[in-house]
Amino acid sequence: MRSSGYYKIKKVTINLVIHLFLIAVAVTCIFPILWMVSSSLKTQATVFRDSSLIPQVLHFENYLRAWNEGGFAVYFFNSIIYTVSVVFGIIIVSSLAAYAFSRLQFPGKNIIFYVFMAAMMIPIPGSFVVLYVLLNKLHLLNSRLGYILCLINVGLSMSIFLLKNFFDKLPRELEDAARIDGCSKLGIWWHVALPFAKPALAVVVVFNALNVWNEYMLALIIFDSKNLMPLQRALMMFRGEFLTNYPLLMAGLTITAFPIIIVYLLMQKYIVKGITSEVVSG
Repeated sequence: MRSSGYYKIKKVTINLVIHLFLIAVAVTCIFPILWMVSSSLKTQATVFRDSSLIPQVLHFENYLRAWNEGGFAVYFFNSIIYTVSVVFGIIIVSSLAAYAFSRLQFPGKNIIFYVFMAAMMIPIPGSFVVLYVLLNKLHLLNSRLGYILCLINVGLSMSIFLLKNFFDKLPRELEDAARIDGCSKLGIWWHVALPFAKPALAVVVVFNALNVWNEYMLALIIFDSKNLMPLQRALMMFRGEFLTNYPLLMAGLTITAFPIIIVYLLMQKYIVKGITSEVVSG
């Protein structure tokens, strides 16, 4: 029989390989961010010549120049409005719909649910023409409301799918206890279902916030006014036909990425819980 030392060495070796692999993955994910921040602190002359991650001279004024020259104040404010409005709308609509699909019985429930799921297979650019025609008929082109409604529609299918899986695991005893206490269906959704689905809600928030924050193509189609454009419009100010100001572009990208990183860090606990819960239940 093999000694216990063999199995101990085997276990240590496997753990070492796993950790080395995870470290390699982490480095490949973190290095582009470090390179972006490092490049934002260099000059146009040294951004490609100086390959060190810590420049000899740190040009923090690049961030102020990027903010002023790119018009970040207006575009940053627009992106915050769009992101908060869209994520809030998706959470309300998708959680209500997911709870209805999970707990209520009504004609055509499965058909409607599968239609929502089928919508996930349609690429977003494939719906641009339809959305443009619809917004034109509703007189919502070049308006914040039209853009927000389009993005809410884009994020509903995946959000409903995630939340329905969580609501399916909700113990019915909790609902029965809530009914005894006098809760209506909406009361159960608000006081029981939503608190239970916090991990899934965190995933929905981060996933949709990232999509809305990075969206640009649909905004180009809907908006005629530059003052309504999202944050990505500011980044285009540093890309010319013949010359790109890379330090200012990297500074702008750092400013753009910072809010989403903060949101992810704040909700990291719930996101990990939601993902692990899905894996275990699956």
